[in-house]
Amino acid sequence: MVQGSGRRARRAGLAGALWAAAELTVTVGVVVLLLVVHQVWWTNRQAVAAAQEQVRALESDWAREPDGPVEEPARSVAPAPSGAEGSGTVPPSSSSSSPEPSAGAPARAPAVRPPARDRAYAVLRIPRLGLTVPVAQGIDKRAVLDKGYAGQYPGTAGPGERGNFALAGHRNTHGEPFRYINRLRAGDELIVEVRGRRYTYVVGKVLGETTERDVGVIAPVPRSLVKPDYGYGEPGAYITLTTCTPEYSSKYRLVVWGTLRS
Repeated sequence: MVQGSGRRARRAGLAGALWAAAELTVTVGVVVLLLVVHQVWWTNRQAVAAAQEQVRALESDWAREPDGPVEEPARSVAPAPSGAEGSGTVPPSSSSSSPEPSAGAPARAPAVRPPARDRAYAVLRIPRLGLTVPVAQGIDKRAVLDKGYAGQYPGTAGPGERGNFALAGHRNTHGEPFRYINRLRAGDELIVEVRGRRYTYVVGKVLGETTERDVGVIAPVPRSLVKPDYGYGEPGAYITLTTCTPEYSSKYRLVVWGTLRS
């Protein structure tokens, strides 16, 4: 009898341990699921709502002050192309100042006042994607990209200027404004609005994959240093969109280029 009771006690103890382990596993699974839902779904809702509110605020300000001074991003050394999820940055090997214009190149846009860093100062519209997103100076994740904004690389040209107006944006989570830029094709419009002024760029080329340190893609005359067959060879007024690829990864960068419509 004593031996039988001992076996039953051990079985009961084992069953209890298994039950506790199962409960712990379920609890951990639920917590992980909630974290995933928060990261993938809730952060998107929050960022999209806040970004659209910022667009409305900009448009309201512009309507009240249609003739106000144009804000120009401050100049500094441009970092390597960000995919928003990535963190590696290095300074380019060449100067980030705009090159001498070629004949017939678009005129430099008038600009008299730099915007506060990390504050939205422009709106990017991509009709093909139904996208409207505020643009801020800088590519800091917390201050700019995680708000659902497109961030302008420091040191790149302003909207409508000669040189390269280069932007980064999240592809996944936090509003993911650049999630579908892989769907852009030659001829698609990229419209940038700054205080009553509209600059229309036309998509010309797409680089499906390059490294995060390919600083050539955001140079004044953009050309990949990793894949030199991709890019441009003459000065002009360019726009560059960069994001991470493949989705839910920051291993590589996807790049879309456009030129200012004259």
